[in-house]
Amino acid sequence: MIDWLKDIFHAVTNVQGIVTSGGTIMVCAIVFIETGLFVGFFLPGDSLLVTAGVFAATGHLNLGALLFFGSICAILGDQLGYLIGHRTGKALYNRPDSRFFKRRHLDRTREFYEQYGPKTIVLARFVPIVRTFAPAVAGAAGMNYRRFVSYNIFGGLLWVVGMTLLGYFLGAMIPNIDRNIHYVIVVVIVLSILPAVIEIWRERRKAAAHAVAPLAPGEKP
Repeated sequence: MIDWLKDIFHAVTNVQGIVTSGGTIMVCAIVFIETGLFVGFFLPGDSLLVTAGVFAATGHLNLGALLFFGSICAILGDQLGYLIGHRTGKALYNRPDSRFFKRRHLDRTREFYEQYGPKTIVLARFVPIVRTFAPAVAGAAGMNYRRFVSYNIFGGLLWVVGMTLLGYFLGAMIPNIDRNIHYVIVVVIVLSILPAVIEIWRERRKAAAHAVAPLAPGEKP
């Protein structure tokens, strides 16, 4: 059972293999799952889109189809996530941890939403894990549906078009980049998790500073 799950995990995180064997259909399916279903939080959305763009530049994929269908799937995925959050509401936060659902991811996304408000739907597109849970949190929080749809469309287009064109231009400018695509994947992954690492570092610094801050005169510990 464990070996089977490892094989599945390797298959869905093998970005180059997904693009070369599954083509546009598989790319779009993963974009939808990552943004619409909780089980997709570990899927490689950013690196997948950039890699797909690189292969579009080398003639292996159709750029127009990637941009169009990828954007549609990203938008529909968030719509599904919002519907899940809206329907389940507070019960979502009482859901126990499982192999494909972790409460801590939901809590982190809620904090993100409380900090940035409706803009979370756009910003979360570029933050792994958060982009999976952001629509559900917005639905559970009762975010106005029309506002959600507008932010969802804008964010979906910005993410898919931006990441895919980034890969496309890299593929067009750098000769034989498809032969060294693993380096591109590593860079994209590092850049995608960098904001989360910086945020964690800032929070720890704030906590440490608060712990050692001297008491004001007359203030009780």
